[in-house]
Amino acid sequence: MTSLKLFLGFFLQFIFLLSVVNAQGLTVGFYSQTCPQAEAIVKNVSAQVMSVAPSLGAPLMRMHFHDCFVRGCDGSVLLNSSTNQAEKDAAPNLSLRGFQIIDRVKSALENACPGVVSCADILALVARDVVVALDGPSWKVETGRRDGSVSNITEALTNLLPPSSNITQLITGFQQKGLSVKDLVVLSGGHTVGTSHCSAFTNRLYNFTGNGDTDPSLDPNYIARLKIKCPQGDQNTLVEMDPGSFRTFDEDYFTLVNKRRGLFQSDAALLNNNETRAYVISQLSNSSSTFFTDFGVSMVNMGRIGVLTGTAGEIRKVCALVN
Repeated sequence: MTSLKLFLGFFLQFIFLLSVVNAQGLTVGFYSQTCPQAEAIVKNVSAQVMSVAPSLGAPLMRMHFHDCFVRGCDGSVLLNSSTNQAEKDAAPNLSLRGFQIIDRVKSALENACPGVVSCADILALVARDVVVALDGPSWKVETGRRDGSVSNITEALTNLLPPSSNITQLITGFQQKGLSVKDLVVLSGGHTVGTSHCSAFTNRLYNFTGNGDTDPSLDPNYIARLKIKCPQGDQNTLVEMDPGSFRTFDEDYFTLVNKRRGLFQSDAALLNNNETRAYVISQLSNSSSTFFTDFGVSMVNMGRIGVLTGTAGEIRKVCALVN
């Protein structure tokens, strides 16, 4: 009987470990022994930044997206190139901001625990912490990623889905990364915060099919308002993605999409698939919305894309430079 109890005890411990460590070798609390204050340091620096520059929240969150979709979540979006041929030099990444914040976090971590915490993990932790600072959800971030040493502008252009993507392109792009249709619509909800340059959507206002027309999937009244903000030829003016609450992480994005007021074609595309449309509609009532919980789950899923763990990759001392 005693032997059976011992066996059951060891078995349950084994099952617990399997539930904590995923197949990619990531785990919640990876630095608990090697740098126990790591997550607190990231949180403190993020909070300091957000208290004075809340507009950096959305770009810092998206930096993690843009990193994971190119070569996996390996911090390669942070690398510099002397010839301007790195991921950060690609057109889709030129609007990213906050690289200096990642450097501040890395410097603080290096002072506390030299050579321990990867830049890839910093991106994942900062993304969570800025969402929380924007009144969004919190989730347990798996850590244990290591840093890549390759960053290629062409790969960024190939792998980052443009705002003009249709629903087929979106689903295919996400599935190629091992993400589900639900992950697609949930992570699209990240557009509830931040701004966009007019250049990302003015084709919908002035020349949708090349004949000087507008996008029929965009609410005509919203088109009129956007034309005031973005006169024809204006490429640089910033427009709120979620007007009125672009610095608050909430469910309002789905209400906008349902009203045909999503800023991008990729937002409007969510109404062109039964599963994504059903999810949009299911989030319209704040009292029954599952978006906050779902977002944390999908961020964890995204954070597992193509990770380097174990002895693969490296721990960069400076996030912009290969060791």
